[in-house]
Amino acid sequence: MAERQGQTVPDALLTRIGQVVMLHHGGDREEARRRLLDLWTELGEDGAPLHRCTLAHYLADTHDDPCDELAWDLRALTAAEEHRGSAEVRALYPSLHLNLAADYAKLGRAEAARTHVRRARTAAVALRDDSYGDGVRAAISRMERSLGDGEDDGGWDGRGPLKREW
Repeated sequence: MAERQGQTVPDALLTRIGQVVMLHHGGDREEARRRLLDLWTELGEDGAPLHRCTLAHYLADTHDDPCDELAWDLRALTAAEEHRGSAEVRALYPSLHLNLAADYAKLGRAEAARTHVRRARTAAVALRDDSYGDGVRAAISRMERSLGDGEDDGGWDGRGPLKREW
């Protein structure tokens, strides 16, 4: 959101991203991926970090291949790092790291998954006490349990509801 003469003005690109995400949640994954990729092209490499972070974050959701999902989640984190001081971005870190933990778990890289779930837990202090924050904290707890104590892979097979409930 931007401010103009004391009023909050909606961010047009974030609104467009949100509309495509609704399409994805409605079940049209392929069309959502195509539209998000079009927005990514439109935005370009020099686009605002918050926009790139948000787009990459949601683009990851539209991919079936765990390697592609990981690549987009890493792009989201990289963009967030460019805009680190922002309160908006600080609130995204728990989800960004949680998504990376899920990606690495799907790829059988349990230690990398544990690293990112620990980072998600640490970053969760930035979350508000609201339904979003509660949902992300609960997802972090589920991921921690699924990954276990590091002696094995936690028994998670990379399927199921661990990814993208937050």
